[in-house]
Amino acid sequence: MSGALFIVGLGPADARWLTHEAQETLDAAQDIIGYTPYVARVPERAGQTRLASDNRVEIDRAQEALARAAQGRRVAVVSGGDPGVFAMAAAVFEAVDGGPRAWRDLDIRVLPGVSAMQAAAARLGAPLGHDFCAISLSDNLKPWDVIAKRLEHAAQGDFVIALYNPASRARPTRINDAFALLRRHLPGETFVGFAKSIGRENEKIILTRLDEAEGDKVDMSTLVIIGASGTRRIARDRARDWVYTSRKAT
Repeated sequence: MSGALFIVGLGPADARWLTHEAQETLDAAQDIIGYTPYVARVPERAGQTRLASDNRVEIDRAQEALARAAQGRRVAVVSGGDPGVFAMAAAVFEAVDGGPRAWRDLDIRVLPGVSAMQAAAARLGAPLGHDFCAISLSDNLKPWDVIAKRLEHAAQGDFVIALYNPASRARPTRINDAFALLRRHLPGETFVGFAKSIGRENEKIILTRLDEAEGDKVDMSTLVIIGASGTRRIARDRARDWVYTSRKAT
């Protein structure tokens, strides 16, 4: 087959955090496919087709992209952050797994991007400097009891935890449920950081602790980082504190 499918990470903000590989691929693509806000971040170019859709139709979007690639087109499926982290790469391969046998012979490439947790960690200092995990609080595709079990084990394992999808209009209380669960397993002074809209004009960072953390500080543009026993704050007089997690085992 002459077509190709590229799953492109746009990074968390503007083109400054877009890789050269990703930019070159977007420039050469015939079709740009993705969640509406992500497609909007790609500059329009003459001759390109743009297909934007809702965030709850990932498999449909992946199937459309695969079908177009099978017809010989160069297709770019775009995701914010990194496409392999709670994003479209898994949806595309799931569609391949359940689709026509011929899709397995397509030229499919995943182009990495700066993830939300990497961008948030860079702003804070180095909170992911030792063992960490990433957990999505969205219960659209998995039940809350599975999320709760994973949070509990992550806390017991003393991992730094990066929380994706902490709240939305449809599930505004899940972040508070997560905080309540974590308070049963972690000290009150455990570091909590809210990193909102990193790299954008309305970027905001809040440093607090688990016993004072409030869920009303978050939305879908917020990445929440929960510290581990080795996470430390470096107090500064004229700027926001630095946060890091020691590489030494505790």
